[in-house]
Amino acid sequence: MSRKLLQTKAKWLVRLLPLMLILGACATGTIREKMLTLPKIDGATIVGQETCAGCHDDKAASMAGNVHGRLADFELMGGQNGCESCHGAGSLHVDGGGDTEKILNPAKLTADESAALCALCHTSGKLMDWTHSQHALADVGCTDCHTMHTQDKSLKAYLKKADPELCYGCHQEQMAQSKFPSHHPLDEGKMNCSSCHNAHGELNTDERTNDLCLNCHTRYQGPFVFGHAPVEDDCTICHNPHGSVANNLLVQNEPFLCMQCHEGHFHMLRESNYTVPVPATGQTATTPEAQAIADIVNVHGNEGFQTSFGTKCTTCHKVVHGSDYPSQPLSGGGLTR
Repeated sequence: MSRKLLQTKAKWLVRLLPLMLILGACATGTIREKMLTLPKIDGATIVGQETCAGCHDDKAASMAGNVHGRLADFELMGGQNGCESCHGAGSLHVDGGGDTEKILNPAKLTADESAALCALCHTSGKLMDWTHSQHALADVGCTDCHTMHTQDKSLKAYLKKADPELCYGCHQEQMAQSKFPSHHPLDEGKMNCSSCHNAHGELNTDERTNDLCLNCHTRYQGPFVFGHAPVEDDCTICHNPHGSVANNLLVQNEPFLCMQCHEGHFHMLRESNYTVPVPATGQTATTPEAQAIADIVNVHGNEGFQTSFGTKCTTCHKVVHGSDYPSQPLSGGGLTR
């Protein structure tokens, strides 16, 4: 009887586990979302964009060449009232002689209010995750990066500036890192921030961070007989993708980076404090200890072993991203430690 009771309790625990995980994530802030508030003008009614163009002829002219102004009715999703889709119903604004308090100006709204207006239409594809993005959670609004009335087709998605210049306006640290000796080719024009980042979400991948890196660095994908745990877990454990003073975007130079996980190499612990000549024919070393020292004398001097084995690990372990040989040497050659 007690066994059946335990089995019943176990089944209920298994069923409740997903709910407990979700509640725990919410309580710890792991799942966060920006709540958007759609602004509106109480008591106002639609007047039509022809009425708007009667006063704002400059804006009407700019919208004629703008994608927002060229949309047909059947292409519209959330907003189907021309100018008033974004600026709200305009009757009170018109009747009040152009009172700016009676019309919505997205540039002057809060970040979540302006985003709510844009989200009337822009809710699919890469825009789907906006409310969970770091930009939204940091109160960055759509109008901080985009301008709606421009006809400048040289700027993608009506950005106020080109990428990465626009991103550098806020991300100063990443801009500095992009100037480091080792960096991705942003300044060279071969890629930009949006090559890796979705500004309306997270990274441009639905999988792990590594999968984004492997889109370009496919030679490190494997599978390998002998893998390297940090490589399989997260590339950014060893690399800073925004730039580094160390070679190959490493977060630290060798051997210090490797020694954060690996203890000092057994060869580095050897001493070479004596220069004991090889005994002449018919002679023997005075003691067994002296003979042993003579066997490990390093020709590079007293610190020869430290110099030889403590400078760059990749002198011997050349394929650190994974290998079909033990210890990741360039070739087997008997190196198995």
